[in-house]
Formats: sequence, structure tokens, C-alpha cells
Amino acid sequence: MGSVNYGSELIGRRAVVTGAASGIGAACAKALASHGVWTACVDIVPPDETVAEIKAASGRSVSITCDVAREEDVLALFAQVRQYIGRLDFLVHCAGVIHEKPLLDTRTEEFDRVIDVNLRGTFLVGREGIRAMQPQGGRVILIASDLGYLGRETFSPYVASKHGVIGLMRSWAKEFAPKILVNAICPGPIDTAMLSVDQMTEEWRQKERDIPLSRFGAAEEIADMAVFLSSNSSQFITGQGMHVNGGSVMP
Repeated sequence: MGSVNYGSELIGRRAVVTGAASGIGAACAKALASHGVWTACVDIVPPDETVAEIKAASGRSVSITCDVAREEDVLALFAQVRQYIGRLDFLVHCAGVIHEKPLLDTRTEEFDRVIDVNLRGTFLVGREGIRAMQPQGGRVILIASDLGYLGRETFSPYVASKHGVIGLMRSWAKEFAPKILVNAICPGPIDTAMLSVDQMTEEWRQKERDIPLSRFGAAEEIADMAVFLSSNSSQFITGQGMHVNGGSVMP
């Protein structure tokens, strides 16, 4: 993982990565930084550990705290981005929550929280990120899900939110082309704190066995796709959901 050499093309570019305290977001931030990208790491809890790892590897990074579901937080986030790193070239929006519960047991406030973070948060961060990119153009990379293309029992709020993320991605790709490219990464099951292999139920272990590649993915494999979508190698790709899933879904 991370073996592709993009030369000097990413050195000095500027990125915002949300959800950067752990999991896919942390992996994306560290991967971009390893290619010379100056990275603003953003999360609802201070992503200080991610920033420390980047700096220990001689990268440039800053930690910003933000609840992506709150408009005032997002506006403050991009004010800090302008202050700390100046322009914005890449936005990698990974912040999200998951919710698994049968529909008839799901409370309205649980549904609202998932939609607020996963869909409203994507709208707010995407809107302000694109606003910041407009002078020079850039790349927007949203983390969606395989479930953004299909349904699954007991996940209805999460599925609805990720379908919405796919819709935003497609709309923005058309609205802001050709200057800003907008794509989504659609992970299959990934071994992170949100879905830990060590703690999964037998039902989830069966899902793992059903994946053609016979394993869950690693956060670093999603990060590799984020770096690719930030690079010149992807300059003819926009409006696409990039499935990194071991074959778990074949749309």
C-alpha cells in the first residue's frame, strides 16, 4: 500500500481532511502528507495524534476541531484554513457516523444524528470547501459507501445518508466542472474502530467470508485511492463512485 510514486506533483499542495483523528480520515491525511501535501487535519475531537505522526515524518500539518454538522463550526473551520494554510487544493471529507438498528427500534433523534453528520455535514463542508477552491480549482473527494448504491437491513439511516452523499457528488461534479473535480470513494467493509475485525459478530464474519477477496479492507487502501484522485493521474475522472471493496459490491 502507498507504493505509487507521484514524484513532486503533490509537494506543496494544500488539503483539508475531515474525520482525521482515526480510521480512514487519519490514513488519508498521513498518505497525502507522505507525498508532500500540507494537510489540515479536522475532527470533532482534536486530531493531535495524526498531526504528531505527520510532523514526526517531516510533514506539514495542523490540527483543527470541528463538528461538521454545525454550520458555525464549518464556517470557522475554513476561516482557520485560510489563516493556517492559505489556498485549498484538495478536500477529503471522511467525517461520518454509522448506525445499525432495526427500523422499528430506531428513534427519530438517532436518524437525525446520522443525517446531520453524514449528509448535512457533507453539504456544509463541501459547499465551503468548493467556495475556497474556486479561485484556482481543485479536487473534492467524499467518502461514501458501497451502501450508497444498495440497501441493507437494519442500516436505513446510514444507507439513506450515503445515497445522499452520492447525489451531492454527482450534482457538484456537473456544477463545478471542469475546474473542480468531484468524486466519491465507496469503501466496502474496512477494518477500523467503526467496524473492528477483532470485535465483529459472527454475522459480520460471514460477510467477510462472502467477499471475493476474502477479507476486510484496510484504511490505507482507501487512502491510496484518495491520493490517486488528488493526482494528475485522475484528471479525466469526475462524478464517479470509486469502489474499493474487495468485490463485495459490483455495481
